[in-house]
Amino acid sequence: MKIYFLGTGTSQGIPVIGSTDPVCLSQDPKDKRLRVSVWVQWDNHSFVIDCGPDFRQQMLQSNCPKIDAIIFTHEHADHTAGLDDIRPFFFRQGNIPIYAHNRVLKNLEKRFDYIFETENKYPGAPGVDAREVINDAVIAFDDKQIIPINVWHGDLQVFGYRFGDFAYLTDVKTVDETEFVKLKDLEVLVVNALRDDPHATHFNLEEALAFINLVKPKKAYLTHISHTFGFHEEIQDRLPDNVFVAYDNLEITI
Repeated sequence: MKIYFLGTGTSQGIPVIGSTDPVCLSQDPKDKRLRVSVWVQWDNHSFVIDCGPDFRQQMLQSNCPKIDAIIFTHEHADHTAGLDDIRPFFFRQGNIPIYAHNRVLKNLEKRFDYIFETENKYPGAPGVDAREVINDAVIAFDDKQIIPINVWHGDLQVFGYRFGDFAYLTDVKTVDETEFVKLKDLEVLVVNALRDDPHATHFNLEEALAFINLVKPKKAYLTHISHTFGFHEEIQDRLPDNVFVAYDNLEITI
């Protein structure tokens, strides 16, 4: 299994438009972060988690040749606004399967009604095959099983996902104890860590490290990084030996 970090930034990305913050002015490529997303290559399958406004740029940078499915965590724009840019994949492959909570599917259908249209569809519009994700119901995709993990982004329900020995959680603030059984014996956990200061709807660093300590993966990677967190290398120097700051275009193999 290969995991490619397409984006590791917050909803504004880094650099933030017009910002003179030192991190936004950094010349270190690891301090330049597109909106958060990952590409999971699992044997011959290709899955993308979330499809934000940087999706086109991310697909070009990663040279992703196909998408078997897009799996959504939740409906916020930094995770969904790039849906129209699936067109090249649609033109080659046909309708692209998308998986999401029913609430998220309804939100997407409202915002991208022309994509979901079945009659008198505009010929240049892409198409999707919408499939509902239900907590505690495994997503079966050919010979693979993906496990949804129910978490909370403040008061908003969000799904994380487990692929074999890999789990991806972003925009998390709290996790019910009942979900921890789904996170046992992980090789790699990816989890959000917005900044040092507390935030109403995201883990800060202290909370992310406490969560990692409870889950006990062999390795953990932090994502959804804010420019207020600091420079990449300075954050990394503060972390335990098995915890790493993810960065755009990082590829890891499990």
